[in-house]
Amino acid sequence: MMIREMSKKTIWSFVILIVLVIFSAASIDYSGLSTFSLNMGLDVLRGLSQPDWSFLYDGSGEDLISLLILTIGIACLGTMIATVLAIPLTLLSAANLWKAHPWVTKVGKFVCNILRAFPELVFAIIFVRVVGPGPFAGVMAIGVHQIGMLGKLFTEEMEAMDERLTEEMEAVGANFWQTIFFVRVPYLMPIYSSLALNHFEIAVRSAATLGLVGAGGIGAPLIFAIQTRSWSKVSIILIGVVVTVFILDQITGIIRKKLR
Repeated sequence: MMIREMSKKTIWSFVILIVLVIFSAASIDYSGLSTFSLNMGLDVLRGLSQPDWSFLYDGSGEDLISLLILTIGIACLGTMIATVLAIPLTLLSAANLWKAHPWVTKVGKFVCNILRAFPELVFAIIFVRVVGPGPFAGVMAIGVHQIGMLGKLFTEEMEAMDERLTEEMEAVGANFWQTIFFVRVPYLMPIYSSLALNHFEIAVRSAATLGLVGAGGIGAPLIFAIQTRSWSKVSIILIGVVVTVFILDQITGIIRKKLR
C-alpha cells in the first residue's frame, strides 16, 4: 500500500515537473536566435581561445592583477563589516534568547529577511547613486546584503546550540551577558568564522560582477570588453576570476578545516 502511494506521488511529481518544463520553454522569447550565426559563434570561441596576456599586468593599476586585488579587497571588507554587524542582529533574532519576549525575535528576523531579499547588484545600483561609483559602493552593497545572509545563518546556529551549557552556567549564578561571552561566543565562534569564510568566497564572485554597474572591481573592464567584442580580453578576465576563486576556495577550505 505504501509502495503504491509512493509511486503515485512520484508519478504526480514527475508530471508536475514536465508541465513546468514545458511551460517554461513555451514562455521564453526565442526571437533573439534570429541574429545568431555560426560564424559569430566561431568568432567568439576563437577570441576566447586567445587570451590577451598583455592585460595581465602593466603597472597602471587598471590591469587584471590590480583589479582582482581590488575585487578581493571589496569582498573582504564587505564581509568583515557584515560579520561584525550580523552578531548584534543575531542577538535580537535568536528565539532562545528572548523566550519571554518573542516579538523581539520577529523584528530581528524581519530585518534579516529584508536585507537578504535583494541581491548585491540591486544594492550596488542604489549605493552608486548615493555615494557615487567606485569600490566604496561595492563594499556597502556586499556588506548590507551579507548582514542579512550571515544574520540568518548565525541565528540558526545560535538557536540550535546545546542549551545545557548555558543552564549549567546559570545554575552557578551567571547572568545573561556572562552566558553570552563565556558560553555562547566560545562555542559558536568557530562555526561563525567558518560561515564568514564561506560567504567571503561568495562575496568575491559577487564583487566581480558589481563593477558592471560602477561599483568597482573587475566587472567594469569585463562589461566594456564584452560591449566592444574584445573576446581575447574577456577570456583573460574570466581566466583570472576562475583562478582567483579557485585559490581562495583552497585557502579558505584549509582554514575551515582548522576551525573544526
